[in-house]
Amino acid sequence: MENFKSDISGKEFPENLKVHAGQIKSGILQKIKEANPGFNETCSLSLSELNEYRNRYIQSSLELEVGTLSQLEKEVLEALHKNKLISDDVNETIDETLTYGQRLADKIASFGGSWTFIIFFFCILFSWISLNLYFFRRPFDPFPFILLNLILSCLAALQAPVIMMSQNRQEEKDRERSKHDYQVNLKAELEIRMLHEKMDHLILHQQQRLFEIQKIQIEMLSEITKQLDSKVNP
Repeated sequence: MENFKSDISGKEFPENLKVHAGQIKSGILQKIKEANPGFNETCSLSLSELNEYRNRYIQSSLELEVGTLSQLEKEVLEALHKNKLISDDVNETIDETLTYGQRLADKIASFGGSWTFIIFFFCILFSWISLNLYFFRRPFDPFPFILLNLILSCLAALQAPVIMMSQNRQEEKDRERSKHDYQVNLKAELEIRMLHEKMDHLILHQQQRLFEIQKIQIEMLSEITKQLDSKVNP
C-alpha cells in the first residue's frame, strides 16, 4: 500500500487515510490554518490528524455555546478525545467513596423501612406486653409499661437521624446520577456532530470518485465513437 506525507506533521500515513483540504468543512479548515499557517487548499493530512482538529473545533464550539467549560464538560471532552465510555454504573462509583458509618446508616434505614422490621417489632411488642401481663407474677415492666415507652422513645430518637443520613445519601446519589446523565447526553450530542462531519466527508469523497469514474467512462466512449467513425467513414 502506498503512503503519503502529511503537510501538517510531515509523517507518512497509508494512502487510504489521506484527506484533501478541499474535503474539510470550512470551520475545521480554519482551525487547521490557525495552527498551521502554511496549510492551504492544495495540502492534505491524515484522518487521525483531522479527528484531532475536529475535537478542537467541537471544544471551541462548546465554549462559545456555554461559556467557560465546567469540570463536567472537560471530562466529556477528555472521554471523547480518548474514545472512552461514560456510561459506567454510577452507583459503583458512589459506593466506593462511602464510609463505614454511611454504609451502616443505609443498611439500618433500609431495614427500618421494610415489612421485616415492622413484623419483627410487632412480635417484640406483643411478647413484651404478654410477658408482663400474663406470665410473670412480678413483671419487670408492669402496666403502663414505662420501661417499654422509654425504649421506644430512645429508638425513635436514634432512628430519625439515621433515616435522615440515608436520605441525604440518596440525594447525593440522585445528584451524581443527574451529572452522569448530563455527561452521557452531552457526549452523545458531540458524537452525533462528529458523525455528521464524517458522513459529509465520506459523501464528498465518494462523489469525487464517481466524477473520476464518470470522466474515464466519457473518455472511453469518446474513443469508441472515434473508432466507429473511422470504420464507417474510412
